[in-house]
Amino acid sequence: MKKVKRRRNKAVTVRMSEAEYADFQNRVKESGLSQQAFIISAVRGATITPSDEIAVLKEISKTFAEFVKQIRGMGTNLNQMAHVANGQGYLPGEESLLRLYDQVGNMRKESEEIWQSIRSSINQQKATEQ
Repeated sequence: MKKVKRRRNKAVTVRMSEAEYADFQNRVKESGLSQQAFIISAVRGATITPSDEIAVLKEISKTFAEFVKQIRGMGTNLNQMAHVANGQGYLPGEESLLRLYDQVGNMRKESEEIWQSIRSSINQQKATEQ
């Protein structure tokens, strides 16, 4: 039988105090990585983001995806209205245009709030890294 070589064939032993080991275990747990993945990422200089921050960023990403979907729908609606107006010589009423204007304004406001939250989160992360 042929022996399979390991991709990572070097073992490293590290000694730590109780306090260092407890801190290490906490950071590994926060990162959501295995001990091996955590150490390799740290050695390679990667920024190790805690899993709770990753969850927040994923939630923000989902929210933005929903906004993009809604904005696309609004764009489709506007395109359909323009097609009808062009084909029939009809222009949408002021009420329809004001309703669309309000919807776009609300989305813009919500997007700005989320963007401010993201910027705040990034600034906090940068501050903790320094």
